[in-house]
Amino acid sequence: MGLVFELILSMHPLGQFSFMLVALISGFTIAKKGLASAMFRKRLDMNFLMTVAAVGAFLIGHGEEGAAVIFLFYVAEFLEDYAVERTRQTVGSLMKLAPEVAIVKHGDREVEVHAHEVAVNDVVIVRPGEKIPLDGVVVKGFSYVNQAMITGESIPVSKVVDDEVYAGTMNCEGYIEVRVTKRADETLLSKIVRLVEEAQKQKSPTEKFVERFSKYYTPSVVFAAMLVATIPTLLFGLPFADWLYKSLVLLVVSCPCALAISTPVSIVSGMTSAARNGVLIKGGVYLEEISRAKVFAFDKTGTLTEGRLEVTDVAPRRGSREEVLTVAASLESLSEHPIASAMVKKAKTEGLRLESVDAFTSIPGKGVRGRIESSVWHVGNKKLFKELAIDFPEEYVEKLEEEGKTVVLVGREGEFVGAVAVMDRIRDVAVEAISELKKKGIKTAMMSGDNERTARAVAKRMAIDEYFAELSPEDKIKKVEGLRGNSRKEVVMVGDGVNDAPALAEADIGVVMGAIGSDVALETADVALMEDDLSKLPYLVDLSRRTVRVMKTNIAASLLIKSAFAVLAFPGLVTLWLAVGVGDMGLSLAVILNAMRLSLIKPESAS
Repeated sequence: MGLVFELILSMHPLGQFSFMLVALISGFTIAKKGLASAMFRKRLDMNFLMTVAAVGAFLIGHGEEGAAVIFLFYVAEFLEDYAVERTRQTVGSLMKLAPEVAIVKHGDREVEVHAHEVAVNDVVIVRPGEKIPLDGVVVKGFSYVNQAMITGESIPVSKVVDDEVYAGTMNCEGYIEVRVTKRADETLLSKIVRLVEEAQKQKSPTEKFVERFSKYYTPSVVFAAMLVATIPTLLFGLPFADWLYKSLVLLVVSCPCALAISTPVSIVSGMTSAARNGVLIKGGVYLEEISRAKVFAFDKTGTLTEGRLEVTDVAPRRGSREEVLTVAASLESLSEHPIASAMVKKAKTEGLRLESVDAFTSIPGKGVRGRIESSVWHVGNKKLFKELAIDFPEEYVEKLEEEGKTVVLVGREGEFVGAVAVMDRIRDVAVEAISELKKKGIKTAMMSGDNERTARAVAKRMAIDEYFAELSPEDKIKKVEGLRGNSRKEVVMVGDGVNDAPALAEADIGVVMGAIGSDVALETADVALMEDDLSKLPYLVDLSRRTVRVMKTNIAASLLIKSAFAVLAFPGLVTLWLAVGVGDMGLSLAVILNAMRLSLIKPESAS
């Protein structure tokens, strides 16, 4: 309206009044913030710069430019706040996915209550297509549950009785009843949102640097603008109005909006992308540090392996394979050793019937003995069989041990009958994840409490660069320090959070796997993988590196473009509205859009 009055209708007073109205409406809050910052905090911020530029423009008769400056800056601030807040709320909006009401079962009745009123141990009913209102355990029914919002898994997970389910996840098919284990404000979903909110408050090293830079940069710009406005007039007698205008352009061009937001919006977008894909990063400092990681150290049991033993070989010397496995499983069924569980499970899987055992005796550290029908059987390690003077093929046993397997010998009445080998199963994605990390120039190491032979076999199968065996939790701390070395290389420690806490704390970044089932892991880790998926590690490295690249690109673009505009301001090639529309608002939006691309990254497209 002001431009129409001024340029088309030649109604100058109405035009100036319109410009003044625009400046007052859009600039009131900006001026208020700028003056408050200058008077009470003794800091000259972006709001102060824009206020001075707008007032100066009106004073020298450029009301249309003064209005354009403050209006465009208002639009830029609005869009910037909207974009940043939208990014921040991406994870927070997960809370809205959890239903507000739950159907609670009271005897034969179904009562609909607010989710916050449901008590622990109440049983809630979840029908097909409904969302699970609270964390709990399935007590009746079977279904497939889509828990992608928490773990990043694209495929629904089957849930049977005694399986855990989580608030906000979708019941896809069957009818289930769930016994509530956590109240609404204690669910895994609420913890994730709380942790992400806390993480977003932490600042990365680059973010802190930009803040310190801006603190000194802004007063320097104001001082430079004052010199531009006065020196040409005082020393060379040049027109004051012209150089005051150029100083105002310099103020606007130098406004560090894009520079100030270039880092935080990138960090928030990166952490949002990670959270969407089942990876929680506790702060910008960790997201940035991962990009500098040179070594990834892995705990073996429960991390590279599943932590569950399984039978890999049954080798009969006399009799049949079924007899060896049946006898071993029958005797071990009376033991509580993890190896025993693996044998019993294998026998049941193959449909073998376990025999009754008499005179059972456990021989600590060596094995077990028992009578089946009329024969005395021994099941145990090499040490037991050597003590009993039972000959067995040591070369064959050593060959299996070289493969990282634990060998259990089976003997009857002083005679070797066969052997059963068990091994902790290596995770399906572990080998590929290690390979991908090595392609990115990252050294890999494995830490294990197992014996040298087993550790060596696992490391060889996975092509891990370096391994350490027979380590206590305290030993792992020393190994992390050794991997870091004198060059202070960034070391990432990956563990399952059970006995790796000291090493996770010592490493520059601690990554805990399977945090979906562990409150402690969620609270203590720097980075938490919500499920046991090592394939997320290469994605994490890619995401971190891309986030750092985006931050550097944004910072470089901000400095270069603003420097160019500042230089062009002196010959009068840059006007106030152009300085705001392109050099400030346009650049800020470009920085935001560039950073927001990070929130769309998926594991398969991270590289």
